[in-house]
Amino acid sequence: MGDRPVARAVLTKPCCDDAPGVVRAGDPRVALVGNPNVGKSTLFNMLTGARQRVGNWPGKTVSVAQGTWRSPGGGVTVIDLPGTYSLVPGSPDEALTRDLLVDRGMDGRPDLVVITVDAANLTRNLYLLAQVMETGVPLVVALTMVDIARTRGIRIDAGRLAELVGAPVVPVVPRRGEGVDELGRVIAAALATPRRPAVPALGDDLETALAQVTALVPGEAAARYPARWLSIALLAGENVPGVPEATAAGARAAGAVLTDAALTGDVLTGDGAPDDPELDDPELLIAEQRYAWVHEVIAEVVTRAGAGRATWSDRVDRVLTSRWLGPPIFLAVMWAVFVLTTKAATPLMTGFQDIVDGPVSAGAGRLLDALGAGEAIRGLVMNGLIAGVGQVLAFVPLMAIMFVLLSVLEDSGYLARAAFVVDRLMRLIGLPGRAFLPLIVGFGCNVPALAGTRILSDRRHRLLTGLLIPFVTCSARLTVYVLVASAFFGSAAGTVVFAMYVLSIALVIGMGLLLRGTLFRGMAEEPLVLDLPPYRLPAVRVIGAQTWIKLRAFLKTASGIIVATVTLVWLLSSIPFGGQGSFAHTPIENSVFGAASHAIAPVFTPAGFGDWHASAALLTGFVAKEAVVSTMAQTYSMSEPADGHQPGGLGAALRDTIGQTSHGHPVPAVLAFLVFLLAYTPCMTTVAAQRVEIGGRLTLFGVGMQLVVAWVLALAVFQVGSLFL
Repeated sequence: MGDRPVARAVLTKPCCDDAPGVVRAGDPRVALVGNPNVGKSTLFNMLTGARQRVGNWPGKTVSVAQGTWRSPGGGVTVIDLPGTYSLVPGSPDEALTRDLLVDRGMDGRPDLVVITVDAANLTRNLYLLAQVMETGVPLVVALTMVDIARTRGIRIDAGRLAELVGAPVVPVVPRRGEGVDELGRVIAAALATPRRPAVPALGDDLETALAQVTALVPGEAAARYPARWLSIALLAGENVPGVPEATAAGARAAGAVLTDAALTGDVLTGDGAPDDPELDDPELLIAEQRYAWVHEVIAEVVTRAGAGRATWSDRVDRVLTSRWLGPPIFLAVMWAVFVLTTKAATPLMTGFQDIVDGPVSAGAGRLLDALGAGEAIRGLVMNGLIAGVGQVLAFVPLMAIMFVLLSVLEDSGYLARAAFVVDRLMRLIGLPGRAFLPLIVGFGCNVPALAGTRILSDRRHRLLTGLLIPFVTCSARLTVYVLVASAFFGSAAGTVVFAMYVLSIALVIGMGLLLRGTLFRGMAEEPLVLDLPPYRLPAVRVIGAQTWIKLRAFLKTASGIIVATVTLVWLLSSIPFGGQGSFAHTPIENSVFGAASHAIAPVFTPAGFGDWHASAALLTGFVAKEAVVSTMAQTYSMSEPADGHQPGGLGAALRDTIGQTSHGHPVPAVLAFLVFLLAYTPCMTTVAAQRVEIGGRLTLFGVGMQLVVAWVLALAVFQVGSLFL
């Protein structure tokens, strides 16, 4: 920026004349606001523990996490707002954060804001703090990453910072729980006696212009928005709902006068024409003054030792994020994750399944005998619930181990580097590296991944990413991969599972190239701007909390879906088809469900798995992939009761069936089945989420595309593979 003199009498000034915050009846609401990757969500988990939920904000399509914190003063609702670098929104997520802080007519506004400020990166974080201060919302500053700052020789005077901000400042290390209790006490006190923070002084010229704009604001708009924030937004040229055009025009006129004064000031000081004439508009003048405030605050509160030294994280990043070594290292890490997952989980899964097939089944049988249950109820419980639900519950150790390993990668700081590692590949298909973040989320579940596309500011980027996410293999598909791969490939199962994930990434790239050349030609490029957290040793508390939250969400989703699907399959399997037998007294292959499965099976004959058991599992898999294994267990248990209750019986039954349908080529046939499972529609919940994010027409197109791609790939895998295997 130029050398324009800055008139600054004070660092901060009292906030607006708005009435102080008043806590509403019921539980008070605290919003967590901050830049991405500064410990905000970790702090949220430390405060709320397992008492949290994720869902769309009322009236919005943005997903927000909310939880309950048992504060010293009682229950408090904590809202983890999407991370943002600025209150000038560039995406729907950032717009929600801004609106909740400034729009008094919006439901669910917080009584207090806790803003997380990265002590190791104050410049960017204090800029957001300056904007939040301008809203006048009562706030508390949680100074995070103080441990990282100390290792870099950075010392921050939290007391002096609190004086300048006009709000409490509490140093915390959420990952280790340091300072969290003190923060809780400060939050409780701030809720009991809310007060406005100070606001950054923006210099005499800007303050004069802001006063002129404030005088133009009508009473209705002044009642809806904080006065200072509204004046700054209008002067910067933002479109604010509910503000008359005459007021906006007056603000533009005041901005023009301010710009003229700035240009004249440059000439009078002997600088001639400014070096950066594009900076001489109100929006950038405001930003310039905010940064001037930020630098003055840093000069007041920060002392440094050993500045400019390369950190340990910097040295590691030279290798892990390098152009040539980064991608193979990333693939090697993910391969190790899947091999460790399958090898560690297999004995646990076997033991769990032995318990389900042995004592649980025997105990259920004795209980049913004692209750005098009829054959219909016995069939539902033994062949339905126990066979299906028990098989899926046996995968709990698998999911737990995988979630632990992924949480370790995330908390260590490595997983965030993946976006940079694959940025070049993402640009190949016309997407910014930032689009890889929702794709990574998709490896857990496609539904939140679709919601995550809202971080992309370009609408066409969001639409293309939304079409590609279903090709990302989710955790529900992992259970099927492990079952089938273990049955056919033994100790090499981990490598096969890893190959499915690599194929998933290849599918995303390939389909992205195809769609970019057809439906999405000429998309604008967007630079990747992402804050990388420092490398650190994973914290056991954080790993445990993240694993439990993810595992609980999986069990909650899977249990409901599986019970409903198992019951429906049992019901359809009990209804005779073609007049053979009676209700609950007919072989499953002669039932309505069996008939539908038999009708679909020939479609898969060219791919080597044209068996009704496989088509039945794929039918229910269209509803939810969690139901694939349970349906297999259910159909084999019903049709082969002698084998269905023996440990490993399901795997043996699969080998026998695929061996028959593949005409002597079981390996390419089972690979074709896995490929089809990977590429076709993930579940109905994903379809519903797609409809919300990309619209009904593109969703229908996406479902059709997935089915066609899945069938063509499965056919190619079997036909080509059978030539060699």
